[in-house]
Amino acid sequence: MNSKVINRVYDYGVAMYIVAAITMLIIPIPNWLMDILLAFDFMLSFVILFTCMYTTEVLEMSNFPTILLITTIFRIALNVSSTRLILTSGDPGEVIKVFGEFVGGGDLIVGIIIYLILLIVQFMVINKGSERVAEVTARFTLDAMPGKQMAIDADLNTGAIDDAEAKRRRDKIQEESSFFGAMDGASKYVKGDATAGLVITAVNIIGGIAMGMLRQGLDIGEAVNKYTILTMGDGLVSSIPSLLISLSTGILVTKGSKEADFGHVLIDQLFGSDKVLYLVGGVIAALGILTPLPWPIYVGLGVLVMIVGRLNAKTIGTKQIEEETQEEEAAEAETIRQPENVTTLLQVDPIELEFGYGIIPLADVNQGGDLLDRVVMIRRQIALELGTVVPIIRLRDNIQLNPNQYIIKIKGIQVSDGEILFDHYMAMNPGRVEEEITGIPTFEPSFHLPAIWITESQRERAESLGYTVVDPPSIIATHLTEVIREHISELLTRQDVQNLVNNLKENNGALVDELVPKLMSLGEIEKVLQNLLKEGISIRDLVTIFETLADYAPSTRDSDILTEYVRQSLKRAISNKFFPMGETTSVLTLDPNIEQEIMNSVKQTETGAYLTLDPGRTKAILKATGEQIKKLEDAGKVPIVMTSPIVRMYYKKMTEDYYKDLIVISYNEVESSIELQSIGMVTA
Repeated sequence: MNSKVINRVYDYGVAMYIVAAITMLIIPIPNWLMDILLAFDFMLSFVILFTCMYTTEVLEMSNFPTILLITTIFRIALNVSSTRLILTSGDPGEVIKVFGEFVGGGDLIVGIIIYLILLIVQFMVINKGSERVAEVTARFTLDAMPGKQMAIDADLNTGAIDDAEAKRRRDKIQEESSFFGAMDGASKYVKGDATAGLVITAVNIIGGIAMGMLRQGLDIGEAVNKYTILTMGDGLVSSIPSLLISLSTGILVTKGSKEADFGHVLIDQLFGSDKVLYLVGGVIAALGILTPLPWPIYVGLGVLVMIVGRLNAKTIGTKQIEEETQEEEAAEAETIRQPENVTTLLQVDPIELEFGYGIIPLADVNQGGDLLDRVVMIRRQIALELGTVVPIIRLRDNIQLNPNQYIIKIKGIQVSDGEILFDHYMAMNPGRVEEEITGIPTFEPSFHLPAIWITESQRERAESLGYTVVDPPSIIATHLTEVIREHISELLTRQDVQNLVNNLKENNGALVDELVPKLMSLGEIEKVLQNLLKEGISIRDLVTIFETLADYAPSTRDSDILTEYVRQSLKRAISNKFFPMGETTSVLTLDPNIEQEIMNSVKQTETGAYLTLDPGRTKAILKATGEQIKKLEDAGKVPIVMTSPIVRMYYKKMTEDYYKDLIVISYNEVESSIELQSIGMVTA
């Protein structure tokens, strides 16, 4: 059924409702139909009441004055029809009889008293109050219209809103004024309905007694008892829906907020204070204990109220945290919106890890993710390994990335990326596994080794075959660690050097005072430390580093030469890092002729030294270096080239852009106890 047909049915339904009311004023109806219509009237009254209770904005019931009018007419028509049935047949139906006998307890006096109480409550309390509230609200709404119109015009002129929004606000103001103005008049319908019900009841009693005595031959006692009970039933069955409608009117016009859910706001305001509930519970319980009142009821009720207070205290605490969080978020948003704070956008995070939404569970502690803990361990690991503090690593989700993608940025620039499969594991063949396993082929992002994505069910089998199996958080953490190692020299700042100097000065004040700033500036020390970190040399032993700098800084200010002196002083650490104790390490050596050729091409300037080697010779040396590196890698060895001390830094600069993993060490940087075996020579 389409919307047009439904709308037509609704239109006909409202029309039939009004026509039925007019018809009942003229045409008699049978008592069984009266029962149905009275039940329908009850149902409609409850619908109106609960709709008014849970309406969040009064304009959602903008047609309420019209609803009051047609329901009042319908109820009066029911009163007229029931009066006709009472006077003509004495049988107005089961509903009226039940109300007359059951509600009044079958007693005439009790029924009259209850009916009068309902009329007084409706007429003197609810109707009168609702009428006054509607009148005052309508007056204030009309008085506020010019100010609201001016506010809308001001927002429109400043560009805060557009024409469509301005029109919507003006229409809303007009609808509110029309609504409350109509409610001021419509409340009179409810008042008139109660008055009419009182008059109809009096007519029913007098007319019923007369009809019973004159037409049915009843004596006065029987007539009074029969027709008065029926009249009370008729009055009660019509006054209760009228009372519900009156209550609906009062609720709608007394809402303090134009946008408020009645039930939630009422309970929250009434029972929202835990202190009040504790006090009330204590007073009620004390009354049960200290007075002759029934203690089980009062003590039980007091304990119940205090329990509710305790639950409210927990809820209020949670709400306060949520409100504080919302306030902080609003403050941050407001800060971003302020023009003078645009400079915060210029700040660049040293290290950033951005990931797609599919990786969020790995970083969310609430979902069991431990990526944040791993990041903390990375900073700790780098500090122990290289002796420098890694800056704060910023983790953030990026909806522009693929769900399973992540990128790593250094100083705002992307330097690496990777992709993982959530709920999968990466299996890598260390080189000795012959049996293959099924999975999704991929490459390990840190070292670009071939790998396979496997499921949880395949993990045990892959490990038993000898595969190296790692989970997604470990993949990301390893990749991030390698990227940080590669760029750690860029991340060291003068402020970091100052912090290192301050820490060293606590126990080595004389050394620091001699070196800084008399012999070297922070910037010059920074260059030396960066050179060391660039080749993976730890700077934890700052005492040795600073002692060496203090010894040689008076004779040279060249940071590259000073770096070589420091490396030679750190030969124990270098030997321990690259040459395992008790093992013979395979290395390459550099042809002495090439060393001499390199030294002859060194050009010294005020800003430092550089090579002036012929491009053809440079290309030949690099090619020969690459051939020898491949031999070592094919044998599963780490490529290490040994050179003379004076050539080491120039050869390293020549090769670092082409062979980043190549380790170049001078003979003076190796402990005498280390055993080396030359398996090749770089010659060209």
